[in-house]
Amino acid sequence: MDTEALLIDALAQLGVQARQAVGAPDRGIDLVIEPGETRVQVKHRALVTDEVARRLLIEMPLRPDSVLMVVGDRVTETARRLLIEHRAGYYDLRGHLALRSSNVVIDADVEPVSGRVERTHALSGNAGLEVATALLMEPAAGVSVRELARRLGRSASTVSEVLAALRRAGLVDDGHRVEGTQLFWEVADRWRVARIYLARLPVPGDDATIAKPLRLGLDDAENTIGWALTDSAAAVVYGAPLAVRTEQLLDFYVPDLAIVRRSTTLLGSASSRLQARCAVRVAPVPAACSHRVDLATNPFEWPLAHPVFVALDLAQDAGRGREVLSVWTPPDRWARVW
Repeated sequence: MDTEALLIDALAQLGVQARQAVGAPDRGIDLVIEPGETRVQVKHRALVTDEVARRLLIEMPLRPDSVLMVVGDRVTETARRLLIEHRAGYYDLRGHLALRSSNVVIDADVEPVSGRVERTHALSGNAGLEVATALLMEPAAGVSVRELARRLGRSASTVSEVLAALRRAGLVDDGHRVEGTQLFWEVADRWRVARIYLARLPVPGDDATIAKPLRLGLDDAENTIGWALTDSAAAVVYGAPLAVRTEQLLDFYVPDLAIVRRSTTLLGSASSRLQARCAVRVAPVPAACSHRVDLATNPFEWPLAHPVFVALDLAQDAGRGREVLSVWTPPDRWARVW
């Protein structure tokens, strides 16, 4: 993608002239906006979240006479505010451009770049999340398109499109290996599923009229599909610096919506978190319930979700959860990707 050309075209729609910077004096500068000779450093990211924006603001060594402009297929509202507050700018390819500098103030709609979000955003749709989380689970392994497609039960063409978008966004290398933490945080921005609170916690000794229709999957957990313990309780088992109470509300991923419905029928629904004994959510990707972990040191009776999925849950808490992630490294069997 010719990011600078797209930005020049968008500025031109607003009557603002810009040119690409060339020559040694402008090393590190990508564009110059004519009014006031504003020098612009341009960075492209597929998805620009507040975390992505914050990292770019920290990492970019801006000159006193330059400004950062972040171009994204999608720029979240929090990222927009953060960039503007720090006298930077953004161009959301869905059709909005804003910039604050000592010489230029822009905040206007422009023509969207037709189809770009759907074509290039690697995490659009379920397939994007499935591919991304598969890579996060084995970040250094590298994988072929056909092997990953077989593993996920997806078409090779779909997986190929997702991987190509990930490469273009700089989220994986040419061997489809994950470097750094950006892919994790982009997945975290889309990792939201509503919890259903239940009045009762199922137990392994429940009779078949409850255990079988709920598909708990407690036998041979690492080779079967079933409920996966996640969030704080699972994080503690993996060594995260958290405290859990004896009556800690347990949070589970379950394989599908039918199990959620059966759970509310057989275990009863709770009107609030305070009254609940556990919570269930349909797993955002099938791997959360098919790649479970059975640790001998687990004080709970439940198979654990993979550490990547547990970390994605903690990342939804912008306060304590992300604080825990900043200091938590899982056991050597798993890689830290956050």
